Parts: sequence; C-alpha cells; structure tokens
Amino acid sequence: MAYDGDRRRRADDAPYQTKSNIHPSLFSPATSGGGGARYTRVSEDPVAAAAEEEEEPKKEGQWGPRALLVAGLVALPLLAFFILGRESASMVWEMATAKLTAINTGASTCTYTSLLGGLLAPGMDRDTCQSRYESWRYFKHFPYAPSQHLIAKLRAYEARHRRCAPGTPLYAKAIDHLKSGGRSAAADEAAMEEECRYVVWLPFDGLGNRMLSMASGFLYALLTDRVFLVALPPNSADLFCEPFPNTTWLLPPVEEFPVPNLFSLGPRPSSSYTNLLAKKKIVVDVDVDVHGGDAIAGMTDGPFFCGEHQAVLSKVRWLLLYSDLYFVPSLYPIAEFQGELRRMFPDKESVSHLLLRYLFHPSNPVWGMVTRYYHSYLAHADKRIGVQIRMFHFATVPADDLYNQILSCSRQEHILPVTDDDAPAPVMAGDNATATSGGDNNNNGGSNTTAILIASLYADYYERLKSRYYEHAAARRGGGGAVWVGVFQPTHEEWQLTGKLAHNQKALAEIFLLGFSDELVTSGMSTFGYVGSSLAGVRPTILLPAHGHKVPVPPCRRAVSMEPCNLTPPRGVKCRSSKTVDGEDLARHLKVCEDYWKGVKLFD
Repeated sequence: MAYDGDRRRRADDAPYQTKSNIHPSLFSPATSGGGGARYTRVSEDPVAAAAEEEEEPKKEGQWGPRALLVAGLVALPLLAFFILGRESASMVWEMATAKLTAINTGASTCTYTSLLGGLLAPGMDRDTCQSRYESWRYFKHFPYAPSQHLIAKLRAYEARHRRCAPGTPLYAKAIDHLKSGGRSAAADEAAMEEECRYVVWLPFDGLGNRMLSMASGFLYALLTDRVFLVALPPNSADLFCEPFPNTTWLLPPVEEFPVPNLFSLGPRPSSSYTNLLAKKKIVVDVDVDVHGGDAIAGMTDGPFFCGEHQAVLSKVRWLLLYSDLYFVPSLYPIAEFQGELRRMFPDKESVSHLLLRYLFHPSNPVWGMVTRYYHSYLAHADKRIGVQIRMFHFATVPADDLYNQILSCSRQEHILPVTDDDAPAPVMAGDNATATSGGDNNNNGGSNTTAILIASLYADYYERLKSRYYEHAAARRGGGGAVWVGVFQPTHEEWQLTGKLAHNQKALAEIFLLGFSDELVTSGMSTFGYVGSSLAGVRPTILLPAHGHKVPVPPCRRAVSMEPCNLTPPRGVKCRSSKTVDGEDLARHLKVCEDYWKGVKLFD
C-alpha cells in the first residue's frame, strides 16, 4: 500500500500541490522561489534530461494545480522586523559544536533511548501513546543527533504551545480577536502583549503528502514563533498521538472556528495572499513582482518565500496553510530564516529525519498493527529490505517492465539477494561509492536471513518476488553460503481511499514498517517513499519514474541525501528584500533532486 494522493482514485492519479489562502479578514501567502535562486544538478544525464524536458511539459497540466496556500487572518497592529547581521563568533561556535555532536553515518556519539537523544520531551503518558516510548527500539539507524539549538527551540516551542493552545485563556482571546476582525483596540493591545500567533494546517491530498506538509508547516512555526495547529478530518482523527506534552495540537471542531467551510476553501481561494496583493488590499513597501512562472501552474502565493513578504505576514495573527508539498527547501533561501535553519540543522540532510521522528507517533491502534506485523514476520530476519512501489499516471509502464526495472536496479546497486538464475551483475561506474547507511550493502556480512517488505497498492510485485525466491535458491554475493529469504506484503488494496480512516491507518502502519528497514528501494517522486526513508534515516535507492512511459536507463539512482524533494519549487517570483543570502552556500546545499529535474532538495 503505497499511497500519496487524495480522493477516491488509483495510486497513479495524485497531484502534488502547495497553496495558501485568505478569508476576507485573512492574508494568505503561497510558496515561491525566493530570490530567483539557481539550482544545480546532483548528477547530470544530458540525454535523459533532454528527453524529459521535451516530453514533460505536456504532462504537467494533468497534475492539477500545485501550491502552498497560507491564509492569514487579522493583521496585528505592530510590524515584527527580522534583524539579522553577519554571523557572530558565538553563532559560528554554536554551529561547529552542533556539527561535532551530530551522528554521522551511523556512528553514535550519544545514548539513544525513548527520548531520541533529547529530541523528545519527557513527561507524557506512556499508556496513551505507546509508540512514543517504543519506536526507538525498532528503528535501525540513528544517523543524526539533534543539535542543542534545535532541542532548545523545541522546548521553548512546547512552552509557547501550552500557553496558547486551544482551551487556554490566550487562545480564547485570539479567537475573540479574530471574530472582531481586529477592530477592537483592547483586542489589538492584547495581541501585542500575548504574542500568540497561529499556523493552522488544513488537509490536502494523501497521507504522505500530508505528513510532509505538516512537518514543513511546523518548521515554519518554529522559525516564526507561531503555534502550530492541525484541522484533522474524521479520516485522520485516530492516526497520530499528540506530539506536544500536556496540550493539544488539534483545532477544535471546525464548526466552532470563525472562518466557515475550512475543509472546502480549496487551492484557489479568492482571498489568497497573492490575490490581495494584486487587488492592492495589502501594500508592501517595496516593489514586488507577484507574477508566477508557467512552470508552476497553480502556485497561488509565490511571494510567501520572499523576506519582505514575511515581514508583512509577521503582522498577521492567523495563517491558514493549505499544502501537499515538502516546502522546507524553499524556506532555506529566505535570508531571514537561513541563520536559524543552520543553527537548528547543521546537517541539512537531517531536517525531515528529525522533524518526522519528533512530530509523528502512531496512535495505539496503528502502533498495534505495526508491532504485531513486525514481530510476526520481520523481527527474526538479520536484514530487512523495504521496497515501495508507486506508479504515476504520467509514467505508467506494463507490470512486466516495472518488475524488470526493480530487478535491474537491484543488480546494479546490489540490494536484493541474488538467486541461482541471476546473471553476473555488470560492474557499474561508481559502484564503490554507492554505499548507504543501510549497512552491509553487498550481503557479504553475517546475515543469513533477509526479509523483503513490499509496500504497494497491488499484489503483483509481491507475488513475483515471492515466486522468485521460492523457485530459486538465494545466496550471498561473492559466495559464503545460503541466504533464506522471506517476502511479505501487509496489504494490497488496489485503490487509494484517503477518505477512509481504516485505509489511512493501514497506510501509516506500512510507512513505519518501511521506516524499520535496513535498506530501502523507493519510487521516485513518491511522498510515501520520502516519508519512509526519512523516518528510517536511510538514503534510499530511488526507482526513476518512467517519463514517456519508457523504463529509464539507468533504472535507479542512489540518493545522495535522504531529504524529500520539493517537486514544484516556486519560480518566477522576484524578491526585493534588502537582506542577502550567501550564494555559494545556497548552491552547495540546495540542488536538483535525484528523481526529478524540476524539483529541489537539501544536501550537505
């Protein structure tokens, strides 16, 4: 079950989008490429890139709009300015210290317990969220320790959330301020004093998309000293535990919220931030180009990623976030945020890994599914390999072709155990440099039992791999005895039913089972695969999408970074902020994704 999209449709029909929107008393920004940053490729494949560039534009219109939608409600009377100068000596020392305490490629420098090296706060009820205190025993990799600055930011955030969360007097006052439209002098004064400002996340698209956009929204709240609330529909009500101690992140019933029809605002609201700019209902004191590029159809709020617009949004007490993308890479070019991001995450590859392990803990019903399946089928294996298979409507190929692509990828990268009918794998350029954090990449170590977990909506690939290892003996590469192989698939539901809670619970269980893998093969451009590999702390081998309905050559690539790809980064928006970004640093850490030449992601 590898799900990414929303609505009742097959797995190959999901779009990727990010948007923001505004009510008459709202301001909403969307994601845009701040400063017109240029991105560099990780590895060049001129022939493939040229073919993709020629074919892909015809497909983009079929994906539907993509946008990050943020809606802001009620402006505060005071403008909050970001004052950043050159990095001080203390900042450089802090970053260097954080680098030294990070865990690189599996070499642990701190003791990991249920609190994940200080990432999680103590004091929560174990019985109400068993996964929070047990999941660390199942993860195989702990590649990065949280920096001390990140830990301090999280503890400060948790204290702010407790002061401002639903059910508190400050939240009640913020709601009253929203209902009044910000016209009350007393409410304005309270707004200045209390400093409770909110980001309200709205559901959009499938589970993988939702988890990545929630992580992005939470990071934005960290960067802007806001409180992060989620408006979960019934189909997601019993998926996750509360992530913050002694409080709630759940928005009270949407019927009680002053903005009506929260779940039906849609990706193109008339009150989006860009629309308000165009109608001159918001005036920014610099010349701003609000025209979005053709490459990102539906990116409604491009100026969101410009520093001068962040200054405007700092006056907005309520923001509504409507997104299905991992837009963290597009926050990095914003000068006002870059310093904090570098302090919190000295290793850029660690952002999604740490955020996802911090935020998402399966509810007890989901955790029961995870642990029962794990102990029944996976626990006794010496090595666990996760294979996540997703086919998109714009890159469909026959099942035979995709299965052969998986086998070709495995031979190229030495992933699945070889069988007695395998032809000798060709020596690939760079084979000696493709090791991941997955451990014994060539099966030459002490492993003698391997469990292969298949995550797919379809049973076909599971049946083929199961038959392969039933009909042929498996062995370690290079000799050394037999390997006993088991192939497992928890579900194969054929259809993606994001609107059903039971379906989402099974999907979340499979994401975490993938997260317990030693090594991963994931489908390119799949948010489901991005979440699984980030939770696992593994750089996956990525099956490249079959653009043009042809199996690509090579069939896959080793990820250089476990960070998810922002598949539709903002482009065409010119920022006018007076603050500058280090261009060399940006070029080093923000590059083209391995699986999609139009997307960008963070690299170390």
